Amino acid sequence: MILNFFFDLILLLSVAIILKRKIKYERLIISSFIGGLSILGLFISFNSLTLFVYKFLISVLMVIICFKFQNLKYFFNNLLFLYINSIVLGGFLYFLNIEFSYKREGLVFYHHGLSINFIILIILGPLIVYLYVKQIKKLKNNYNNYYSVDIFFNNQTYTYTGYIDSGNNLFYKGIPVILIDKKKIIFKIKEFSYMPYQALNYTGLLKLVKIDKVKIKEEIYKCYLGIMDNDIKIDGVDILLNNKMGG
Repeated sequence: MILNFFFDLILLLSVAIILKRKIKYERLIISSFIGGLSILGLFISFNSLTLFVYKFLISVLMVIICFKFQNLKYFFNNLLFLYINSIVLGGFLYFLNIEFSYKREGLVFYHHGLSINFIILIILGPLIVYLYVKQIKKLKNNYNNYYSVDIFFNNQTYTYTGYIDSGNNLFYKGIPVILIDKKKIIFKIKEFSYMPYQALNYTGLLKLVKIDKVKIKEEIYKCYLGIMDNDIKIDGVDILLNNKMGG
């Protein structure tokens, strides 16, 4: 029960941090306590379906007590991240417990010594959740800068994945410049313009194409397409957008 209490406490705190929920600590304690008491249900003879419903209702009650009920979207997001975080933390605990509390001979595992679940949860649980939350926030902030980009050129539309690059503040004749890896170009270009540019310690001429327009989040922009010789080393990104676009 104590183990379950601390486990649920860490889970609820991680949900609050990820979703930026304001919570009262007395509600957090009560909710975690109810989660800890749920283990008593394991001593009742439930079939698999009834046990699943029982656990689900307990998690619903925990979420409502800890975060209150504002609307369905708010509630389901809280519940969803409670389960996601439970899978992450529970998976780590299971892996570490198997590694350190069980001895393996071939494909057979057998218990070897005391379970270290409680020790792992108290010491490593907060660290695991901290690293997980930190990574989630980093990914969330990073992927918030991803956009679907429609390029209109010669009466054709080409769709790419764009990323708002805070370092791209290039303008040519007062018009913003977006950058594309030359290997990603799938249309024919006959005329080019050139502009001098500097990136890090490199200075050169950037090849430009005047495209008809660009559509990002239902917004239409006039811009130039700058053709890069180097690869864009951002996961899944075809185009580096100007930092004045898409915000």
